[in-house]
Amino acid sequence: GKTFSPLAYTIAIALAVSLVVSLTLSPVLCAYILKGGGGEVTDTRIIAYLKGHYRVLLDRALASEKITIMVAVALLGTSFALFPFLGKSFIPTLKEGALTPVIIRVPSISLEESVEMEMEAMKLVAAIPGVASVVSKVGRGESPADPAGPNESDPIINIDPDSGRTQDEVDADIREALSILPGASIVLSQPIAQRVDEMVTGVRSQIAVKIFGDDLDELRELSEQVARILQSIDGARDIRIERLSGQQSLTIDIDRDAIARHGLNVADVNELIETAIGGKEITNVFEGERRFSLILRFPPEYRDNIDSIRDLLLRPTGPEFANGDASGRALIPLHAVAEINVVDGPAQVSREFAKRRVVVGANVHERDLGGFVEEIQERVAQEITLPTGYYFEWGGQFENMERAMGTLSVIVPITIAAIFFLLFLLFKSLKLASLIILVLPFASIGGVMGLFVTGEYLSVPASVGFIALWGIAVLNGVVLMSYIREQREKGIGVAESVILGCEQRFRPVLMTATVAMLGLVPFLFATGPGSEVQRPLAIVVIGGLITSTLLTLVVLPTLYRWFDVKPTEKPPVDSDKETENAKPELAELEATNEPMTEKH
Repeated sequence: GKTFSPLAYTIAIALAVSLVVSLTLSPVLCAYILKGGGGEVTDTRIIAYLKGHYRVLLDRALASEKITIMVAVALLGTSFALFPFLGKSFIPTLKEGALTPVIIRVPSISLEESVEMEMEAMKLVAAIPGVASVVSKVGRGESPADPAGPNESDPIINIDPDSGRTQDEVDADIREALSILPGASIVLSQPIAQRVDEMVTGVRSQIAVKIFGDDLDELRELSEQVARILQSIDGARDIRIERLSGQQSLTIDIDRDAIARHGLNVADVNELIETAIGGKEITNVFEGERRFSLILRFPPEYRDNIDSIRDLLLRPTGPEFANGDASGRALIPLHAVAEINVVDGPAQVSREFAKRRVVVGANVHERDLGGFVEEIQERVAQEITLPTGYYFEWGGQFENMERAMGTLSVIVPITIAAIFFLLFLLFKSLKLASLIILVLPFASIGGVMGLFVTGEYLSVPASVGFIALWGIAVLNGVVLMSYIREQREKGIGVAESVILGCEQRFRPVLMTATVAMLGLVPFLFATGPGSEVQRPLAIVVIGGLITSTLLTLVVLPTLYRWFDVKPTEKPPVDSDKETENAKPELAELEATNEPMTEKH
């Protein structure tokens, strides 16, 4: 909504101002400037040339009503048949001029190794032609909202626009260069797109498959199955699984039978472990007004060594050990009363809505988002059986697309209903309102075909383009039908009113469509930032105006006689019988339904 609200405000304000100007300033300027008059209004050579060919086309259409309607219906059916083949996406991917290859290491990596790997990666990236600069950071920021783990780096690579290399070419080189990093996975995105993705789902990917459940081992197994499916689908890349394991941890399982034999309590063992590894406050140290806690624990070289921890000694406290050897022979090593191991534990446990979950992320390459997700959902439903209490959710840009299309599914019918209601108020006729509303599917023919031919996807910008297109198409329909209706109110016959209306309103209808198309043509050839969003809108409007203008000027006049309503005013009978004798040849043609040709 924020993306296209400036467009909506601009159009609304411009239309409101133009309405006021047309009702106030324009009549005054006409009174002062358009003086003299009385002469015959002549068309320019271009308009006269176009109108001559249009009149021939119109005569043939009126003479062959069935063929005209069949052609229009065939075009409409073709557009309906092509619609399912249009890919669906949220918003076309913007070329930001910068890339962000997130480098994900194993969770247990040390800071020194992580920095060394990052320096090597940045050297590899900086050597790629087209890279202007690169800057990176390692680890988590101070903000608790930062979703990056301490084992992730977040470099930003600026692309040199004067290098002659495209962003896609630099993207491919970066992927190849970073593929040699051992034990690291690369997720390549763009700075703004990445932030949007992680704000929506917390994952830096366009598609996020969320798996909810209770058992971490089960979640890991399900996530691996989903990842295997993703790898087999065309268009998937940068596949990553949220790490549930990989963080090594020290586990000490106390043997209760053993400590009982040696007269030890669980609390004694826990106190030793806590003091040696975690540290225990034993006293306070005062320095003037300041007080510090004194912590006792092993030095780092001992508490990080599993053999040193195994050799920790415990003194038995039972009465049967009271006479133990003071030389220390009665001391018990920790490994005699506990099992000590280093195990692969969970790196992180993520929750959403108080439910454990794991996310499998992927980016989409050279495919439409809607078709990609539909294929994943179909494969997952066929190949994966979820245990009771486990379920999937689909997030990322797909979530935004579903939300946007849901909103449009409500807005579009309301818009069409509002247009129909306004047309009814204007013409006071359901028939004429229904006739003009037919320009909406006629206009959509060109929009759908334009998207199909150019390979663009049905996205939010394209949907906005359809709404803008319908407004222009209805305007042209009203311009044509209002003049035809005006002639009918004067008592002129249906056939003559149609011919006269089409001739007199050919230029306004053509100019309205042409001006709108010329204003959008630069969007088709723009290459700067944001041009990817503008292009689908321009394609829909330009393609739709071509078909809607043609069908409005040809098909609507052909259909008019079925939608004609009885004039509300009777022709004056005390005139010089101009109405009866105006053009007898046209009245005759109306009766015989023969093609009409202009007589000079």
